[in-house]
Amino acid sequence: MKLRDGRIDVAEWVPSPNFGPRPEQADISLLVIHNISLPPGQFGGGYVQPFFQNRLDASLHPYFAEIHSLQVSSHLLIERDGKLTQFVNLLERAWHAGVSSFQGRDNCNDFSIGIELEGDDYSPFTSQQYQRLIEVTRCLQQGFPLIKNNITGHQHIAPGRKTDPGPFFDWPSYLAAVGGELSQ
Repeated sequence: MKLRDGRIDVAEWVPSPNFGPRPEQADISLLVIHNISLPPGQFGGGYVQPFFQNRLDASLHPYFAEIHSLQVSSHLLIERDGKLTQFVNLLERAWHAGVSSFQGRDNCNDFSIGIELEGDDYSPFTSQQYQRLIEVTRCLQQGFPLIKNNITGHQHIAPGRKTDPGPFFDWPSYLAAVGGELSQ
């Protein structure tokens, strides 16, 4: 796995229009872990990609009618089988964290990389997802040295508003594998 000009070479490129410039590209210093399932609690439907591209068909599910007009994105998605998709160049600002704060700094989108794991707060993640997440994290730590141990969950930067990646995410094993510690 190699990082080239803000793209991970093994990731499928599915560009999202939901991004913008970072205030300072050299300041990429945080990795945020999320979970997503569309519809909620269902996996493998392939709906995350059109959602992040503003092409989600609202008629396919009642929940989609509620969210189809949202304009959000993440840099990366890791599906249940470990497949890696990239939506936004890592040098750009993806719209994944929303109102957020990390160690006294607001607007985490400005200085973070967001990774979505296909999952929810009620199901364990797969070994393939952890394996891919570890590979991606190591690649990002090399390419963006300021990330180092600045790894956190959406729930930690938006407490009370977000709960992901949730109680089934195995922080101890993941962090031990990437040589990090949970930052809040």
